[in-house]
Amino acid sequence: MTMNSTRRNFIKTASVLAAGSVLPVDVLAKANRKKTSPNDKIRVGLIGVRSQGYSDLASFLKNPEVECVALSDIDSNFLASRTADIEKLGFAKPKLYPDYRKMLDSKDIDIVIVGTPDHWHCLQFVHSLEAGKHVYVEKPLGNSIEEINIMHKAAKKHGKMVQVGQWQRSQPHFVDAINYLKSGKLGRIRTCKAWSYVDWKGAVPKVPDSPVPAGVDYDMWLGPAPKRPFNMNRFHFTWRWYWEYGNGLMTDWGVHLIDYILYGMNKTIPASVMAIGGKYAFPEDDMVTPDTMTAVYDFKDFTMIWEHTIGIGLGNWQRPHGMSYIGENGTLVLDRSGWEVVPEKQKIEAIPVQKNVGNGLDLHVKNFLDCIKSNTPEKLNAGIDIGRGVALVAQMGNIAFRTGEKVTWNDAKQSFATGTANSLITPVYNNGYKIPKY
Repeated sequence: MTMNSTRRNFIKTASVLAAGSVLPVDVLAKANRKKTSPNDKIRVGLIGVRSQGYSDLASFLKNPEVECVALSDIDSNFLASRTADIEKLGFAKPKLYPDYRKMLDSKDIDIVIVGTPDHWHCLQFVHSLEAGKHVYVEKPLGNSIEEINIMHKAAKKHGKMVQVGQWQRSQPHFVDAINYLKSGKLGRIRTCKAWSYVDWKGAVPKVPDSPVPAGVDYDMWLGPAPKRPFNMNRFHFTWRWYWEYGNGLMTDWGVHLIDYILYGMNKTIPASVMAIGGKYAFPEDDMVTPDTMTAVYDFKDFTMIWEHTIGIGLGNWQRPHGMSYIGENGTLVLDRSGWEVVPEKQKIEAIPVQKNVGNGLDLHVKNFLDCIKSNTPEKLNAGIDIGRGVALVAQMGNIAFRTGEKVTWNDAKQSFATGTANSLITPVYNNGYKIPKY
């Protein structure tokens, strides 16, 4: 698959999601589903049905033991359309809950999928664990360092199975690439890069505040975020470009890609981070998070460079996204379409592109289900520790950008060396919501 076709597929998928169309569940194995004992059924409830949450659910439903018994969303329009989608696929109609807290009261749910905007992850994750459910939570784990740590503590306390939606951890060609990396053939690695260049996204033109759309519980959508008038730019999909709800491309694509740098290099916390960037592509549009950014992480024995830009699609190695491990003998280049090795002055053998095989999200979900059935949390491909580690690193990069400072993290104290950076660790919850205590 070429990089251009990868980008076209992304756009096509995004269009399907935006239109509310049915996502194909092409491996339903109906005969096996009928043979599954009621005692072996795994019942799933989804919070956040519009976009990635529904993609996650579609992958769950490819497993014959899974039933979707509940959907929750603040937008009754999408609740209705997703219910119709599920019924068209031949499944029973799930129960519908405008308020996820009512859904969690149900004893008929084994797993909760959290597919909501990032500012809701912490509360819904913790409440799901407290209700005795296993949780599949979308990345990034939380929207702040404090939330990430709370979620980590809650998972450890309640002992339920948790999988974070970093599905590249289950993608076979990513695993093969890391196995090659760990062979040592690249020699000593002095720098790594991860990047996301997104030409499929343009400016977010400013629009005036407007009435709340019919069927939307906007107060519930805001949750702990600051109270403000409804604006379409801060709602479906584009919420990601505002600090109150998300953390821009760094925690969108960055969490996926930086994760594999940390994994491949066997690192967790950098010694220091500095970052620069801003709204260079669309300085007058409505986005708040940077459309152009470079962050440099110092791990003392190598550096990691993260870079992103919006409106340009040709990144490093002519790939719109990816990672590279730059060694003294050669460079390993890895993205969602495959991996290859480019030798340094013919010191090692070149390896042509090894193409992606399989659906990473499907495999990620299956790994989660298998671990639940076998009670083997140690076999989770992206458990709570992995989700926490990369989310912290991504937050450090954003905090370095927002403060304009070189930041250093004290992992023992869970704080930065400077007060300015520390002021961004803990979010302020609004509208009567309280940050969980763990």
